[in-house]
Parts: sequence; C-alpha cells; structure tokens
Amino acid sequence: MIPTNVSLMRRILVAFIRNEVRKVGLERVVVGLSGGVDSSLSAMLAAEALGPDQVLGIMMPYRTSSAESLEHARLVVEKSGIRSATIEITAQIDAYFEVFPDADPKRRGNKMARERMTILYDHSARWDALVAGTSNKTELLLGYGTLHGDMASALNPLGDLYKTQVWALGEAVGVPEVVIDKKPSADLWEGQTDEAELGFSYREVDELLYLMVDQRYGRTELIAAGFTADFVDDIARRIMTSQFKRRLPVIAKVSHRTIDRDFRYSRDWGK
Repeated sequence: MIPTNVSLMRRILVAFIRNEVRKVGLERVVVGLSGGVDSSLSAMLAAEALGPDQVLGIMMPYRTSSAESLEHARLVVEKSGIRSATIEITAQIDAYFEVFPDADPKRRGNKMARERMTILYDHSARWDALVAGTSNKTELLLGYGTLHGDMASALNPLGDLYKTQVWALGEAVGVPEVVIDKKPSADLWEGQTDEAELGFSYREVDELLYLMVDQRYGRTELIAAGFTADFVDDIARRIMTSQFKRRLPVIAKVSHRTIDRDFRYSRDWGK
C-alpha cells in the first residue's frame, strides 16, 4: 500500500504552484484539459493556488476525440470556475498527415500531443502564464508519454504522485466523480485506454514501482513480494530505456562548466 496523506499533499502542491509561478513574476497558468483525472487535478490545484480567474484550461479536441472527454473537461471548468477555451486541432493534424497518409496510430497520437503543447505554450505567451504539467510519476517512470508533448511543461505539480495517489487526491480536491471513475485514456484514438496499451493496471504497477523506486527493493525482493519475474524485468526495462525522456538533452562536455553537469544553478540564482 502506497502511503498517501492527501491533506499534506494538497498543501504542498498548492504552495508549490503558487511559489513557482510567482517567483518568476507571473500570476497565471495554462493547463491542457483532456477530461481525464490528471489534467483535472492539475487545473483544480492551480485554481486553489492562484484563484480560478488566473487559470486557463484549454480543450483541444481532434475529430475522432471522445465527446465524453470534452463533456468531462467542461464539468471540471464548471466546478472549478476557471477560464476556458476550446481549440480544434483537426485542420492542422489532417493537413500534415495528408503528406504522410501511411502514418500509424502512434505517430498520429504523438503529433496530436505535440500540437496540443504548442498551443498551450502559445497561449502561455499570450496570457503571460506558465504551462502547468499533468504527467504523473507512474507515467514518467514508464516513459508513457510524448516527449515535447504531454510530458512538457514549465512546472509539474503531479510528477511525484503515482496514479493511485492522483485518484486519491483528486477525490479530496473535488474532481468530478465521473472523471475519477472512468478508465484512464489519453484519447489519442478511438477506444484507446492507457491500461490496455500498457498491458497492466495502474494499481498493479504502482505497487511495484513504489517498492522498486521509493523503497529500493531489488529484483529478488520484488519477486519474493509476489511479483512475477517477467513483470519485474519488463518494468525495470521500461524505466531504463525511457530515462532520456526524464532529463534535459544530453550536452557534450567541452568546457569546465557544462550546463546541467557543472553549472546547475536554479532559475532564481543570484536573488
């Protein structure tokens, strides 16, 4: 069982959002609203931290997107009181893939995720805001996300919360029940669900990841805890092969002080 103190998490994350936004002289955030629990929680925490008027939730449907997802996103807007906008991405996505009609669903899904992030960053510039991320710890560890797409952001309040913790905190914060209870999906193509694509449930993998990462269990200990060797090896492989998604681009070292190696000052250096 992963320890989850939702009251403490809520206070920490609300303070985190408020501090990270205001320390750079801003007051606002932009969030991409998919109708899922992660983006809903991120938006509602931001509303609590900065005030609903300082949060812009942008819904970016494609022509095959689920109508239910859009409906759920609007429920979150209504409940939280944040500002909102709906921007269709069908025209630009279809125009691109007219040139590459043989693209598979993965390529199309990645393109949609990156198109959505470019829209968020454009509106963050228009509105003098930061982009708030929505990727949780489970997704980040597994590499289950699109680099420079949904994994991009200026700040991420959910990146140290496993998916099961997101559900628990979402319930405490008041994310609509229908959003929490539905099957997680990036809504990248019709009928897509996270757990079907991954091949296991979030609850199952969270228990393994917590022991593997937070408690530093080794392979033998994990198998003794009841996980199959194949499952342990699969998850360990996913973590190792997706490391490049969790760090800045690797910079070739040719000087005494290389960015992200020897020069690691935070952005408020000198204050």
